[in-house]
Order: sequence, then structure tokens, then C-alpha cells
Amino acid sequence: MMRETSASAESASGIDQIGARVKRLRGERDITLDALAKRTGFSKGYLSRIENGKKTPPLGTWARVAEALEVQLGALLQQRPRTEPATGPVVEIVRAKERPRVVRGASAFGYDYVSLANTQQAMHMQPLLFTFPKEIEKFVFFEHEGEEFMYILSGRVEWQIGHEKHVLETGDSLYFDSRLPHRGRALDGEASALVVVYTPATTSK
Repeated sequence: MMRETSASAESASGIDQIGARVKRLRGERDITLDALAKRTGFSKGYLSRIENGKKTPPLGTWARVAEALEVQLGALLQQRPRTEPATGPVVEIVRAKERPRVVRGASAFGYDYVSLANTQQAMHMQPLLFTFPKEIEKFVFFEHEGEEFMYILSGRVEWQIGHEKHVLETGDSLYFDSRLPHRGRALDGEASALVVVYTPATTSK
């Protein structure tokens, strides 16, 4: 089955939508906020702000919440509800001008990324288009289950894994275990990259 998606009718309040989706999924699974806090290691207050769209967390936080809710990261981040049931393998086209934005760079973490796939099918990979901030908070690192592949599309990026820093230039690529603390920032102006996040299948808790 082939399907095209469009973000033209999507609300600009993407974070509100994802937060509401977290709350809905939690309710469907009969998971209390206390239980979600224990599964993720985040405080109830932090999770409540996420659900109410008052907090913009980094991708690593979304990955941990998705794992706790036993859903794929892509299913959590998607913004368009499926209007027809899937009857087999899905081929989905997302037009260049219709990419659904997930998180805007105005967040506390500076990253601006858009989803390059917009399906609710069970996906182990989530492809994203990243734009890196020039600066990032000193003590902010991201870590989550899975692996990541990054291909620098434009500019130069200082990418840090643990205590090691690497300068990546246009055309460079990187593959790493995303359980390692990591972060990145743009050097010499704007920088963007294709990032593919792989998350292992969730298991019942």
C-alpha cells in the first residue's frame, strides 16, 4: 500500500500534540503518572509538563518515554492519525515541502528537527532532519536506548560522545551507540544533518 502524507494542515503546536499523545497512550495502557515516572526515571512534575505541552524535551527523552509506554519512537512522534487500517507492507511518501516538524529550535535545547517519515506503522528506525544550534547548555547530554547514524548535509558540527569531541564536516558520517552520552553544536554558522535513530523493539514490563 502506498500513501502520501502532507503536513500542510498540521497545527503548529506539535509539542502540544505529542504531549497529548503521551497522556492518551498512558491512559490506554492504564499507566499512572507515578508508574511512568518510575519507568523513565523522570519526575512526575517533568512528565506532567511534557503531557501539557509546557516542556520541550530532547529526542532522548522522547525515546525513553516511548520505551516506557511500549511503543515505537516513530509512533510517538508522528503527527497525522492514520485514516485507514494497514493491510500489508506500507510504502509512504513525504514530500519535501510537507515534512512534519517535530521539535522547533526555539526549545531549551536548541535543536530543530523534522520527521522524514510520518507513519504509525511499527518502525525500528526514525529518520530526522537536524539543524544544530550554535551553543548548547554546558551540562546537557543526551542518552537513550538504541543506535544512531548521522550524515552531515551542510556546515561543520562539533559532536561530543562522552569526553571525546569530533569535528564533522559536510559529507562526513558517524554511527554510534546512543546509550553513550552525546551532544552536538554547529561550527561556523548553520549546520544540518540526516539522523537515523534506531530503537530496539520494546518488551512488556
